[in-house]
Amino acid sequence: MSQLLFHLDSRQPASLQQQLREQVVHAILDGHLPLDEALPSSRKLARELRVARNTVMLAYEQLLDDGYLIAKSRSGYFVNPEILKGRAEKPVRLNDIDAERMPWEELLTVHPSQQETISKPGDWHRYDYPFLYGQIDPTLFPTQHWRECSRDSMSVPAIRSWSVDHLSDDDPLLIEQIHQRLLPRRGVWAKPEEILVTVGTQQALWIAAMLLLKPGRQFGIENPGYVDMYNIAKMFTDDIRLLPVDEQGMRPIEEELTQCQLIYTTPSHQSPTTVTMPMERRRQLLDMAETDNFLIIEDDYDSETNYLSNPTPALKSLDRHSRVIYVGSLSKTLAPGLRLGYMVAHPTLIREARALRRLMLRHPPTNNQRALALFLERGYHDALIRQIHQTFQARWQRMSDALERHMPNCYTPSTFGGSCFWVKGPKGLDCQRLQALAREEDILLERGDLHYFDRPAKEYFRLGFSAIPEERIEPGMERLARLVPLAIRPEE
Repeated sequence: MSQLLFHLDSRQPASLQQQLREQVVHAILDGHLPLDEALPSSRKLARELRVARNTVMLAYEQLLDDGYLIAKSRSGYFVNPEILKGRAEKPVRLNDIDAERMPWEELLTVHPSQQETISKPGDWHRYDYPFLYGQIDPTLFPTQHWRECSRDSMSVPAIRSWSVDHLSDDDPLLIEQIHQRLLPRRGVWAKPEEILVTVGTQQALWIAAMLLLKPGRQFGIENPGYVDMYNIAKMFTDDIRLLPVDEQGMRPIEEELTQCQLIYTTPSHQSPTTVTMPMERRRQLLDMAETDNFLIIEDDYDSETNYLSNPTPALKSLDRHSRVIYVGSLSKTLAPGLRLGYMVAHPTLIREARALRRLMLRHPPTNNQRALALFLERGYHDALIRQIHQTFQARWQRMSDALERHMPNCYTPSTFGGSCFWVKGPKGLDCQRLQALAREEDILLERGDLHYFDRPAKEYFRLGFSAIPEERIEPGMERLARLVPLAIRPEE
């Protein structure tokens, strides 16, 4: 029986002891271990699984401490019957309706899965040339410092602080660090009551859209632009105006903007073209917002990476009339999987956003908030920013040179920051075909047509360099350049 239930693999990241413990727990909860029979002795099970006897003994002792097993003198370990009390019996079908024939299309009110969006393979790190945007190089992650902050967030006083129900409040230390460290770097001076912690930028965008959009209200978005912001807006209104982008970012065209109640822009590094909006245009946009009474969502998603000069202050730093809803996160500097971001806006909007967030999930996990707060307070984030800036600058220069050398016929707008390149291929290029051909050659890239909302634009693609080692950029670009001619559509 034990050989059938338990299979240990030394190649797994979890230890053999941990694997055995988890498998015994599953066997108990699934009812595979009888209550009246002793588990195999540690000596016997160790021999069957070909592991050290100490591995089995430690796993058994931990299961005993956790209440899954009980020890009987001279008889061994047995399943604790108390652990199974209160578990529901397997339900009996009350009818013979086939669930697969349920009229789901009639029952569902929206179909977000049908929206076209960015997708990335889960095993992207196995590819030799991951020119992906938005992923991190694991060698840059500050493992030691993050472990330290995570460990300290698990002290007894810290646990007593974050483990209670905070209702809708955020960790005060994290709010303090956002207020005193993160926002001033962008020229933004906000009061604590103007800051809300979110589950990444994505939740901040959803909350803003849900509070400010409805059928009949017009929403303006850059074109090309961030596809998921477009998808979010479509959930609340069909009145979407596409705002053109040039070499200076979004163009503030009065006849377009005056019809909008809310617009979305990425002025620091326009998504996806990476161009930066100059100060004169930013002031013009803010003046129009005040005159024509609309609000602006500023997504400052990639603000810290300027390699030729100091980062331009955020649009929010120029805002004197609370027209800008500023959203940011630590996905591009620390880790996208952390899912912690923040929004900054007028206290009235933050009050409603906090109440809406409470209905969704109360607040982001406060243990993660505390670990992040400690990471910021101890200056580790500032050190990480400097390291990333130095590393990305070298990769940016290497990719810029490689593009010029291997793809001279591909036009790339002038840029001086960010963590990717927006590339316009030769006439007739099919970015979907190029993506498929590249993947066969161990190269990952992102289609550009997803970011255009009014035309195919298949000649564009995006190349990120945040997740690829510098020494792989040149050979990867050389290999990709050979595939570009194969992805050009024949003239009809």
